Amino acid sequence: MSVKPIREHTGKTLLHRWLHEYSGGKHTYANPGVLVTPAVLDSTSKETWDTLVEANPWLLEQKLVAKPDQLIKRRGKAGLIAVGKTFDEAKAWVMQRMCKEQQVEAVTGQLTHFLVEPLVPHKQEEEFYICLHSMRYYDEILFYHEGGVDVGDVDSKAERLQIPTGMELSSKEVAAKLLSKVPAEKLDNLTSFILSLYKFYKELHFAYLEINPLVMLSDNTVVPLDMAAKLDETAGFLCAHKWGDVDWPPPFGRAAYPEEALIRDMDGKTGASLKLTILNEKGRVWTMVAGGGASVVYADTVADYGWGHELANYGEYSGAPSTEETFVYAKTLLSLMMKYKHPEGKFLIIGGGIANFTDVAATFTGLIKALEHFASDIKEHNIQIWIRRAGPNYVEGLRKVKAASDKLGLGLKVYGPETHITAVVPMALGLMSPL
Repeated sequence: MSVKPIREHTGKTLLHRWLHEYSGGKHTYANPGVLVTPAVLDSTSKETWDTLVEANPWLLEQKLVAKPDQLIKRRGKAGLIAVGKTFDEAKAWVMQRMCKEQQVEAVTGQLTHFLVEPLVPHKQEEEFYICLHSMRYYDEILFYHEGGVDVGDVDSKAERLQIPTGMELSSKEVAAKLLSKVPAEKLDNLTSFILSLYKFYKELHFAYLEINPLVMLSDNTVVPLDMAAKLDETAGFLCAHKWGDVDWPPPFGRAAYPEEALIRDMDGKTGASLKLTILNEKGRVWTMVAGGGASVVYADTVADYGWGHELANYGEYSGAPSTEETFVYAKTLLSLMMKYKHPEGKFLIIGGGIANFTDVAATFTGLIKALEHFASDIKEHNIQIWIRRAGPNYVEGLRKVKAASDKLGLGLKVYGPETHITAVVPMALGLMSPL
């Protein structure tokens, strides 16, 4: 499972689109709001304030709530929610912050996406808390009869209901195990909503869905005021037609890199697995690891040796990528390494376990092409390259890359399965003598 967070607007849009169907018409969610992006700064774009109002006339008719939509936690306590504003006031509030630096606790980032939605007047006692999340062998629902910004430690006080994988959820279970403290007049409707929400959660392959507060008004209308959600990205082949275009935002405070988008696009078009996340673009330790498990092991090892602050990236290339795909992946990594020169040089650790079916020689042919392309830059930036690899045709692959290194004068250190999988890490970092 590859779990990725989505914007609040995305989650609410999916609920707006599918709740009616999954509740058999009993529940609806009328208005997920609008997402305001930096496009509003460009009067020639298709997403100006005028076009937003034209497509959403309710913006001029109701009091509004505005808040950043960038995976920021505790926005209310950070003063990042504007409540009860007119359209002009909400617009001014957003524009004052659009593309500006903002510190939230210990993280500083640029505010670029805002959610503007209708204000839902309600009483404190109409607020509830609900969270659905998936574990290895079961899903779990947490419910608390109070909600809102001051709900406190819900992990310790919420009612819990576990649904084993493959089992159905019944209204009787929901009412008995989750809603014992809910007023009787709200019990049936809230039970029905939770059943519908869980079906929505399963059918669209969510891995996490938290609503706080979940408001049930006096007419029994249920409205999610604040939502945080994650999807299982690997279910895209099942749910793409239901999800529509999903924006996968980076964590607040970390810029989205075009190189990440390039690898993500390649990953979507191949049967191999290609992943890349930039952690510290000025870091000295870069990894090119074959295998998802191995990528975790190498990242942990770098951190264990005290170099976590210099770890520049996290990712993998696995599942028998082609020569060309490996070339593009390696070239992308090397181009990122060349952005900033470090006086003490850098390290590229190319590692992996023992491949099951990936042809090591074929992938290393792509790596060699990238090394040839950047040979002079690698020398100029004083980049040390350490390789540990095994699997089908590994002897030929290591021979070819060593020959290319000798020809190009790059001084690669090359090891096979006789060397422990992570032994190249302390050797590269100068913490132990090369074998």
